[in-house]
Amino acid sequence: MSVDPAVYARLRQIADQLPQVPGIGKVEIADGEIVMMMSPVKRHELAVVRIARQLNAQLPTTHPGHIAHPGADLEDAGLGRLRRPDLMVFAEKSLEEEDAALLPHEVLLVVEIVSKSNPENDYQDKVRDYAAMGIPLYLIIDPRTGTGIAHSEPGYASREKFAFGDTIMIGPWTLDTSVLQTYA
Repeated sequence: MSVDPAVYARLRQIADQLPQVPGIGKVEIADGEIVMMMSPVKRHELAVVRIARQLNAQLPTTHPGHIAHPGADLEDAGLGRLRRPDLMVFAEKSLEEEDAALLPHEVLLVVEIVSKSNPENDYQDKVRDYAAMGIPLYLIIDPRTGTGIAHSEPGYASREKFAFGDTIMIGPWTLDTSVLQTYA
């Protein structure tokens, strides 16, 4: 599963130098390849905003100093992985550091909103990667089907399925999924 460190370093260097291309939302590195993702659609981004809002309302009580934030990179150079989750929960002070990306041990929860174009990435590749990184919680939200899965326990041994409209628990947080919309 890991990639030669020299190969990963070169891929990371190339990824960092890629120009911003209209329609490309994010760049990731997985399985020894640079992966360019399409920009997300509005309902994808709405799901991110609504889940982040709920988490940020609860974090001062459960994890003071932590935030639910989109747009940060997550890197595990040892595994040869650079991911850009749709949303992560981590200590806000982590953003003060000079490092270009968050490290897995800094992240409590990763949230991915399934895209129309590449759903197997979230259901297979990222389940494998986030579990290998040791991320404690992984939430998949699938607007294609109006469903999702809350992964927990080491290696994601626990997988709780839900449908939009359910109130779910992910770690110490309660989320109302009735605020989510399916893709048109």
